[in-house]
Amino acid sequence: MRARAWSGVLAAVALSATACGGGGGGTSEKKDDAGASAAAAGFPVSVTDCMGAKTTFDAAPKRIVTSNASGLELLMWLGAGDKAVGTGFPPGNGAMPQQYAEQAAKVPVLGRTVIPKEKLLGSGADLYLDSFSSMKNMGKMGDAPTADEFRAAGIKHVFLKSSACAAMSKSPRTDLSGVEADIEELGKVTGTSARAAELVASMRKKTGAVQDALKDVPQDKRPTYFLFDYDAGTKQPMAVCNRQVANAVITQAGARNVFDGCDGDFKPVGWEDVVAKNPDWIQLAVRNRGSEEANRKAFDEAAEFLKSFPATKDLKAVQEGHFLRIASERTTIGGVRSADTVQEIAHTLYPEKVK
Repeated sequence: MRARAWSGVLAAVALSATACGGGGGGTSEKKDDAGASAAAAGFPVSVTDCMGAKTTFDAAPKRIVTSNASGLELLMWLGAGDKAVGTGFPPGNGAMPQQYAEQAAKVPVLGRTVIPKEKLLGSGADLYLDSFSSMKNMGKMGDAPTADEFRAAGIKHVFLKSSACAAMSKSPRTDLSGVEADIEELGKVTGTSARAAELVASMRKKTGAVQDALKDVPQDKRPTYFLFDYDAGTKQPMAVCNRQVANAVITQAGARNVFDGCDGDFKPVGWEDVVAKNPDWIQLAVRNRGSEEANRKAFDEAAEFLKSFPATKDLKAVQEGHFLRIASERTTIGGVRSADTVQEIAHTLYPEKVK
């Protein structure tokens, strides 16, 4: 669609130049200059979706809609935030890094949760950055446009594969290479590869320092860890499995995810399963509530539940107060700050080794 649109622009320019008495050579020169500029920026760029289908970009997109706050944040980190024209699942107060909060707040909210299909297709975007494998997976709150509908609207569809494709992964994820690949790929698509390389290098420096600090800690001596997704409900806990980004974060931080034996991303389990694992540490993972006070209250509620619930009150982590208060988004959704979460968990578990 973009190629056809660009051809239309060139045709209009040619007609205008002829009407004004200009020569036809100018259009060719402009086209050559545009092509040379795109080539210099590393285009064309091809990326694949979760199933391997290819999408090619001849130039960087100009109008981007993101499925949620994590995709929007990544655009900000890359310096492409000015191209964001809409988002779903907008960031709450305090969720976005401070340096990007004001800019992110100006991005139109197309959906408080999943963006309605009609609104997405009519957004005027030329790229939809998707953190989900399908809108239908998000509580069936909306229907995802088909590939043909995206194509007809002139919107190219790119996935952040570290989250969108997690359940389809063929092997456990124990490092942040998938997240780093997302950053590098989006950098290529948006023409910000240099910035992407800087971000990835910084992430690797942080996680590398943790690995060096813990290199003498045997795997079987590392503490066991349960991510308690409080907002997923207390009736039946939701386990983070070995394909999920959180498994990589936990593993790189020097802990052992108690549910790393389940394949996939998330899996409902029973409290009896958690009791049988008897974790050394429990992360109170709550979603951002929009203010520090509201977040603190939610963390307190999660801790109080574990302390008072008959099935969990005698767990080792509960008895010893071994709780980590880290937002679920920072652990279960990949991004630049995933490396910071690795550091935070590692420092809590190994304060003498990881400063």
